[in-house]
Amino acid sequence: MKTITLSHGSGGKLMHDLIKDLFLKNLGNPFLNKMGDAALIKSWAKKTAYTTDSFVVKPLFFPGGDIGKLSVCGTVNDLAVSGAMPKYLSCGMIVEDGFSYSDLEKITISIRDACKFAGVSIVAGDFKVVEKKAVDGIFINTSGIGEAFEDSFIDIARIRPGDKIIISGTIGDHAASILLAREDLKFKTKIKSDCSSLNKFVSSIICEDIKFMRDPTRGGLATTLNEISLASGYDISIEETGVPIKKSVRALCEILGFDPLYMANEGKLMAIVSPGSAEKILLKMKRHASGKDARIIGEVKKEKDKKVYLKTQSGGLRILDMITGEQLPRIC
Repeated sequence: MKTITLSHGSGGKLMHDLIKDLFLKNLGNPFLNKMGDAALIKSWAKKTAYTTDSFVVKPLFFPGGDIGKLSVCGTVNDLAVSGAMPKYLSCGMIVEDGFSYSDLEKITISIRDACKFAGVSIVAGDFKVVEKKAVDGIFINTSGIGEAFEDSFIDIARIRPGDKIIISGTIGDHAASILLAREDLKFKTKIKSDCSSLNKFVSSIICEDIKFMRDPTRGGLATTLNEISLASGYDISIEETGVPIKKSVRALCEILGFDPLYMANEGKLMAIVSPGSAEKILLKMKRHASGKDARIIGEVKKEKDKKVYLKTQSGGLRILDMITGEQLPRIC
């Protein structure tokens, strides 16, 4: 009997096959078929973006955030990188019988604070309680609506060879934080999740020369690059020495055998920009707290093999395949 496994939620190949073979097959439409972080809807006075996401992170509380903050930031960021300013969210909670009222209050307050910081409002919600062991504590679903930025022209079809790739900061912080919190590892350096909303950051940099953006969450930077390569049709090349990784995250990955390129992030974005404007956009990013560690890490190539290559520190080339299994489940 065919079953759903944790790897189907990894953000990698199994999840993409499931989306294509099951969800797009049965639910496909012009909006959903683009497989973007949000659907841009032109039926209102302004172009509107809509997105939804579910959060099952384990543990519920971790350095730098919790499931409440994560649920707001994750949805806000999906709207922001789609070129829209988030306005309104819905929030649905499924809670296990016997769940701590105190913990639910902490999570609710965290949601409130994250909404205040991002400048969004929860305008609809739902709350369900199920039997013990039917869920692991609490699961949260959030949906969001936003209005497109006037200077936004985000469209994967605009990507061309020579375009530069910028990452807004260090990668792998969120996954490393979750890993340490989950396993209670005795690691000398404390690692905080980068969980944060990016809409104000995006509003400070958005311009016509930014062709496409994504936030590299599940599956990390490497998987997101593969998604873009497959959708655009072009190869992508990045420099290993250019990718910013904190020493503590790199050390943890080396000890445990993880690849930081596939580690999840919850407060970073990746932008594909016109080559002539890359340095100007990079400087704009660096002026904002969310982009102080931003770097140009690679470019879009003219070849159409739909491959992602890493130029290694030693001068070789490594193919970065889309992750197949799951480095770390229940990451968001």
